[in-house]
Amino acid sequence: MRTNQLIIALFQRFCWLDEGLQARLHDRGWPDISRPQSMVMTNIVSGIVRPSDIARNLGISRQAIHSTINQMVKLGMVKLDPDPDDRRHMIVSLTETGARMRQDAQRAMDALADQLAERLGKERFDALLATLEADWGDNIEPKSA
Repeated sequence: MRTNQLIIALFQRFCWLDEGLQARLHDRGWPDISRPQSMVMTNIVSGIVRPSDIARNLGISRQAIHSTINQMVKLGMVKLDPDPDDRRHMIVSLTETGARMRQDAQRAMDALADQLAERLGKERFDALLATLEADWGDNIEPKSA
């Protein structure tokens, strides 16, 4: 079995997508953003808006996520506001600039998906997407008794 290749291949393909996205955004005049900033944007667009939840989702510390979000605030991409449901927490959302960047990012991802489907063939592309979207189950195996 080629189990060691799985994580390497998945990560390399993730990097291929992220680098393609970054290059297309750069070509549209957007400032370069880091991979963590890109992942924060992905979480926000997916509806994960509390910094603590984003940190947990990305597997990084709250301190690291706050640093990343503060960089993004300085770039004018996101803003922090008190959570209306729980004033002890903040929520992060896209600014008008961030929303425009997100629209360009969506167009770039659509172009990358089209490029990949053309290279792989529609059938293989659809199979890849179905595999990645499938429920892989719980990743923590129960301890043996």
